[in-house]
Amino acid sequence: MSRIGNIFLIWRKGPGSRRIPVGVIKRNSIDGTRFEYIKKNIEEANNQGFIPYTGFPDITKSYTNNVLEIFSQRLVKSERNDLSAFFEFWRIDSSKRNDSYYMLAHTQGILPIDNFEFLADFNPRKGLNFITEIAGLTKSKIPSQQLKVGDILDYKLEIDNPQDKYAVKLYKDNLELGYVKLIHSKVFHRAKGKLKVTVHHLERNGIIQRAFIEVIL
Repeated sequence: MSRIGNIFLIWRKGPGSRRIPVGVIKRNSIDGTRFEYIKKNIEEANNQGFIPYTGFPDITKSYTNNVLEIFSQRLVKSERNDLSAFFEFWRIDSSKRNDSYYMLAHTQGILPIDNFEFLADFNPRKGLNFITEIAGLTKSKIPSQQLKVGDILDYKLEIDNPQDKYAVKLYKDNLELGYVKLIHSKVFHRAKGKLKVTVHHLERNGIIQRAFIEVIL
């Protein structure tokens, strides 16, 4: 079993809004790579202003041609001056840099020009290592001094959470920080407490604006 399962196309209206899984990318050795929209979630997204992804305009269709070619346009370009730092930040395996599926899963394909991101459903295999971000910090308003890079975080599986049965709340000691991102949280439930979570990178301005964490099995 690969460490990377399906990759979900996530959309939200803007920072602080709820993330909605609007599509899924699946890859296997027999059928290749396929993309299709998650129709049960599209209505909620439409009510908030969602527009289908460029290149995949028909929400009823299952796409099998040029799926990775289209989505890989979001990936880092080889001419970037800070390429080595980028790879180090996202903990990229140097042997997988030409694997678009791997790169999309690990770097999340985030661009400043739209509200899409790509979140992989990781599998709890030995050697798993990925970077994600704490969700809900806009509500938590954690003072800057409360966290530092390298801090080891605790977590709790919220199996009774009515909004997300895979919710995972993060803590520093007894301080509630926020949640593991949607989709990324699933592996925590399957790993049965074996994951280590550390603070990887912080952006602060009086309070913690963004907090990236490293997840290791």
